[in-house]
Amino acid sequence: MNPHLFLAFVIVAVTLACTPGVDWAYSIAAGLRQRSFVPAVAGLCSGYVLHTALLTAGLAALLAGVPGLLGWLTIAGAAYLLWLGVSTMRSWRGASFSADDAVGQSRNQLRTFLQGMGTSGINPKGLLFFLALVPQFVSPEASLPVPVQSGVLGLTFVLFAGIIYTAVAMTSRRLLQSRPSAARVVTLSSGIIMVGLGAVLLGEQLLPLLR
Repeated sequence: MNPHLFLAFVIVAVTLACTPGVDWAYSIAAGLRQRSFVPAVAGLCSGYVLHTALLTAGLAALLAGVPGLLGWLTIAGAAYLLWLGVSTMRSWRGASFSADDAVGQSRNQLRTFLQGMGTSGINPKGLLFFLALVPQFVSPEASLPVPVQSGVLGLTFVLFAGIIYTAVAMTSRRLLQSRPSAARVVTLSSGIIMVGLGAVLLGEQLLPLLR
């Protein structure tokens, strides 16, 4: 691969992963509500692995080229974010972490993983991010085939996203586990962010139809 293009992609990937958004909100909420935040982070990363697989197989371009399909995916993703955000907001009163509380929550790890995977995997903007950004850092002159380069770049983003989301979840837990009131505020804010982003995505699709 072209080392200069790869380094440029790493910088872009780290910058994007460090930008607060719905992934951050979910990581923080999971860090406060669950015994382990690993399933949440693993779920978020799995969603981006799915996008990488679609890009490598060439399906991402096909999906983007089907009229109306991305619009319906966006509506589905928006509805999912609204549901997840409302669920997070409803749990804000119990947003604290203690060893006693965590033991009873271990059975929810699979659900946490699947919710995280849905958060990143069902988001069509994540698909468009891979479709629009990754090809810019692929070199046709490189020795590796283009699909392999795309896969390497996608998995590189997954790696840095996993590291950063883990740091976010760990930091939120360490800073807020002894501050129940602050933990409740952050959890409520995370839910509001998810609802807000879901509403924006939904509005982008419905407003043109209403006009």
